[in-house]
Amino acid sequence: MKSREDIARVVHEAVRAWAKSRGDASIPAWSRAPRWMREATLEAIRFRLANPKAPASAQHEQWMAEKRANGWRRGKVKDVRKKTHPLLVPYARLPIFERRKDALVGAVIDSLTGPIA
Repeated sequence: MKSREDIARVVHEAVRAWAKSRGDASIPAWSRAPRWMREATLEAIRFRLANPKAPASAQHEQWMAEKRANGWRRGKVKDVRKKTHPLLVPYARLPIFERRKDALVGAVIDSLTGPIA
């Protein structure tokens, strides 16, 4: 199994590419990502490893809990300084594109940590 740092880099870059395909270039490369962003990715991995059967909605709930624990709240725009994010909403209210991103995160982690059939 790869190290969690290696897995986090792959997950981060997959999410970065996913966002970029939608025209969002706000996510920096892993090598330039701020510590809080790296830690959030590592936390997503810890959650997935502890809950391998969890649905994508649970991954989103984990992300929201992590954000809120670090002082983030819902806002109209993502603002790192103000710690606001428009996606701090229940999973059912997420746009489908964002739901698929949560599924992608789980799939990437599973592909790098789970058994191959």
